[in-house]
Amino acid sequence: MESLVVERVETFVVELPSIRSFSISGGSVTTAGKPAERVLVKVTAGGVTGWGEATPTPSWTYETVESISTTIHRYLAPVLVGRPAWDLDGACAAYEKVINRGLTIGSPIAKSALDIALHDLLGRALGVPVGVLWGQRRLDRIRLGWIVAGQAPGEVRKAVEEGRAEGYHAYKVKVGLHDEATDVSIVAAVREAAPDAPIWVDANQAYTVDAALRMARRLAEFDVSAFEQPLPANDVTGLRRLRDHSPLPVALDESLRHPSDLATFVKLDAVDIAIAKVQRSGGLTLSRRLCQLAEDAGLRIMGSGLTDTDLGFAASLHLFAAFGVDTPVDLNGRQFVRSAYVGGSTVEVVDGTALVPTGPGLGVEVDEDAVRALASAHWSV
Repeated sequence: MESLVVERVETFVVELPSIRSFSISGGSVTTAGKPAERVLVKVTAGGVTGWGEATPTPSWTYETVESISTTIHRYLAPVLVGRPAWDLDGACAAYEKVINRGLTIGSPIAKSALDIALHDLLGRALGVPVGVLWGQRRLDRIRLGWIVAGQAPGEVRKAVEEGRAEGYHAYKVKVGLHDEATDVSIVAAVREAAPDAPIWVDANQAYTVDAALRMARRLAEFDVSAFEQPLPANDVTGLRRLRDHSPLPVALDESLRHPSDLATFVKLDAVDIAIAKVQRSGGLTLSRRLCQLAEDAGLRIMGSGLTDTDLGFAASLHLFAAFGVDTPVDLNGRQFVRSAYVGGSTVEVVDGTALVPTGPGLGVEVDEDAVRALASAHWSV
């Protein structure tokens, strides 16, 4: 294993079929009938390959298809080639020397794709799944939440019933897409359609402190389990004020790009729940550090994703299983995008519950011929 050195990194921009349209407060994420672009990376060392995924989401953060692919090809891949594949910590340090953090982590989605691929490669080299590689897997299945986003109040029941028909029994409701009264009526409609289901809301930074406080007080009557990222990511004082007065637990997502960000919020007593999101935090290596810090600080951990397709889906499942995340998580890629590059075993979902893969590495088999057929661009280092 110590002699396993990275020999080659390939980057593919692929176009995948969209199933449904999806919007958040920042804008459109997917559009039905329009291909969804993903950046896939293939890392080769000692004849073993590993695959990773990056999900460009400009409506959520600054990284685009173009910036991710060129960052990997021109900056990250060249410093990875020639390094020991097992040295995950050293790879993270090398990335930060060529794309620095600045005020927060730099290009985390691009870095995440390579980190995921290295985990996949190491697991395959040893013939074990990622959880065994870590020596940490507390769960063998993870409950999923169905996303309700963009619908008018009168359309919500149909959306909830669609999720129920797919076997889902928990719902994440996107708010901040409308005025406050409409947002409240949408959450009320979800609760009416699913009276006993776990429900949490996500504003994706849409509100001011005063608006978030009003919303929290109005949403409390609907037994909402968490209020996710109601304020801009860097509004530390606002989040502290909100946490002091909100009747709902405040969960942070976009605010937690790096484990050091979580440390700041813990010191200021400004967070109730830490959202674990692999691509947001630069991959599995840093996400494990963030989750361990959250656990040590006594915070509840919830899980989320970026409409990941099956590679990112599997990576997140291994992370959430490692830390025993037993509340429903937002891993919604299957709801919106089809993983057309999968050629064999992949994540199994039964009645709204994902089984943590047990195959080597991530446990997802990639059909490289399909990747090349789907690719609109390809680079190699």
